[in-house]
Amino acid sequence: MGAQIILCDPHRAVVIGHNRVFNLRARTMTSPDIRAGIALLIASMAADGSSRIYNVEQIDRGYQNIEGRLNALGARITRI
Repeated sequence: MGAQIILCDPHRAVVIGHNRVFNLRARTMTSPDIRAGIALLIASMAADGSSRIYNVEQIDRGYQNIEGRLNALGARITRI
């Protein structure tokens, strides 16, 4: 998606991805687990263009009706 990622150690990372210099770009991705999936979803909402996330069942395991709740806040999430 175009973010700059600095790995501090095996358990921490700093992600720089949305400012005037670096803009996130839409991509097609696969959610590997719950936490990474929701991070991909949030990054997709901040990115330019439309992203597609596969394996959303991982996100559904931890976040019930996430698309409805985020759409109520102004997001544009559609399940295909």
